[in-house]
Amino acid sequence: MANASFTSTAGATIRPEEAAHFGKLAADWWDPKGSSAMLHRLNPVRLAFLREAIDQHWPGDSRALRPLEGRRALDVGCGAGLLCEPLSRLGAAVTGVDAAAENIAAARAHAEGAGLPIDYRHGELDSLPPGQFDLVTSMEVIEHVADKAAFVSALKARLAPGGLMVLSTPNRTTRSRLLLVEGAERLGMVPRGTHHWNDFVTPDELRDLLCAQDLAMGSPRGIAWSAMKGLHLSGDMALNYIVAVTAA
Repeated sequence: MANASFTSTAGATIRPEEAAHFGKLAADWWDPKGSSAMLHRLNPVRLAFLREAIDQHWPGDSRALRPLEGRRALDVGCGAGLLCEPLSRLGAAVTGVDAAAENIAAARAHAEGAGLPIDYRHGELDSLPPGQFDLVTSMEVIEHVADKAAFVSALKARLAPGGLMVLSTPNRTTRSRLLLVEGAERLGMVPRGTHHWNDFVTPDELRDLLCAQDLAMGSPRGIAWSAMKGLHLSGDMALNYIVAVTAA
């Protein structure tokens, strides 16, 4: 259930072959029945968590349609903009960054068609100004990053004082190997080569990475699947989880 590709000059991070892999999917990204169908099912679950985290971090009217009005948001590894566009509709001035030029081209075209003023950047996170984003998101990306410590450091550097970060990633468990890698990829639910199980990050490992940057991780929520509910927020973190992060 990968989101996109990303690079950072802070260290050796995303592998070039992974950026190429996701770039090949760009033309199909917005097709809910195409190769990114799983992301289309996952996105509402991530957005539900995001909205709850936003309302808790910046208390206000939970019924407000644009709770991010006047705030700047950055989505790292944005792909073709599946998360950037809802963030824009929530009122944020959104920047999306991705390593694959094909993804950025698809994202720009789709946002233009939707009339959304999103600033898409192809390239490296380190090229963006530090400390200017109230909200930093990176969904299904850290598992594709070789130097995870450098990646987390680069994310923190972009976060404004008092800001909020939200991350999601697959957990490294026996069940995730069976279902996300061996199952979903073999059945064609996820493009082959998307996942590398050994690079998955456990909640404890992510907490340690964040602590090393003086960042505090909230209680993780699982993203689980069942025949009755489909993908949904859950206490079961065996497959995938999502967390809110703030300065310690």
